[in-house]
Amino acid sequence: MDPGQLPFGGVVGAFLLAFPALFSIVNPIGAALIFSQVMADRTHEERALLARRVGAYSLMVLLVSLWAGSYVLNFFGITLGALRVAGGLVVAIRAWSLLTAPEVQEARKEQQAAPASDAEDAAFFPLTMPFTTGPGTISVAIALASARPASGFGLWAFFAGMTGAAVLVALSVWIAYHSADRLIALLGASGARVVTRLAAFLLLCVGVQILSNGIQDLLAPLFQHAATPGR
Repeated sequence: MDPGQLPFGGVVGAFLLAFPALFSIVNPIGAALIFSQVMADRTHEERALLARRVGAYSLMVLLVSLWAGSYVLNFFGITLGALRVAGGLVVAIRAWSLLTAPEVQEARKEQQAAPASDAEDAAFFPLTMPFTTGPGTISVAIALASARPASGFGLWAFFAGMTGAAVLVALSVWIAYHSADRLIALLGASGARVVTRLAAFLLLCVGVQILSNGIQDLLAPLFQHAATPGR
């Protein structure tokens, strides 16, 4: 899914690439159910304040990962094609684990969030890092950024779409955590698991597409060399 080739334009194309992937890996709905359990002894005002702070911190983590992550890797001499292949594999593997074993992921999330019940200010650690936007989310964001155009206006359009997706995901975190009790009453654990699996399938599709683009990047020089007359 090359955002520059989508008929909706670079900004919308990048948004459509990033939002399903980021929403799936962050999983605000499923995380909100755990947030409600861990924060059960806090007052409503405290939980609302924590939800707002976690949403803001999550946005910061996502933006730094999207804007700077792939450039840091390129600094070490990693080609864009290799970055896309590795990123696609990471996204696909994370999606497969979410799709096939959501119970394991939920248990791991509960362990990550457990220290928050006793912490005075748990907004950044552990509720943002690693509970909401942990290493998996950061790796997915870097993989998404690897699909960027080389340069020009398309590059800015791409990052504008990615930024919009990050903002909407962070807003979803804030709303879901703030309304965690209502979500529990509306969906319950089984309903949240269904949403998680649907989102994980979309994430798997995104990972396969990024991987496909990376393989094309790596193989393109070989095909061009073979097609050159006189070779």
